[in-house]
Amino acid sequence: MEEGVVDSVAEYALDRGLRDIAWEGDGRHMPARGATMREYYSITELTREFDISTRTLRFYEDEGLVQPVRRGRTRLFRPSDRHLIRQIMRGKRLGFSINEIREIIQMYKEPPGEVGQLKLMIKRIEEKREDLRQKRRDLEETLAELDQAEESCVERLAELGVNT
Repeated sequence: MEEGVVDSVAEYALDRGLRDIAWEGDGRHMPARGATMREYYSITELTREFDISTRTLRFYEDEGLVQPVRRGRTRLFRPSDRHLIRQIMRGKRLGFSINEIREIIQMYKEPPGEVGQLKLMIKRIEEKREDLRQKRRDLEETLAELDQAEESCVERLAELGVNT
């Protein structure tokens, strides 16, 4: 295989023994024929791509969620780190804490592996759903209380002869 040029994802993955592959260009999972492979991403590239601060990336590193390669003071993130950052951001959007995200990521790396990770994810999703349902009930109750308070105010104003 010509260095830096890919004829097929499977061929490249088998040749390099990599699970996570990142491609220069449009960010799709499957490269176009002849796409070039990215070995590393800078902290600046990732902060721009994910719209997060360098401090956030350093926090993820401090938390052990990503392990960039160090060259002096420069952090170089591998495609697998980029993938993990994408998963972390997705977890945060779904309302998971850093500890929950770490647990899910760690589950994938150790037995029971992907099956355990998926089962844990289903459990955590159901817990989040129930939390959101409870918040919805709380909001509905609060809105009803506000409606009642407003109605009482309007009635009292009417008693005082004030039109609303």
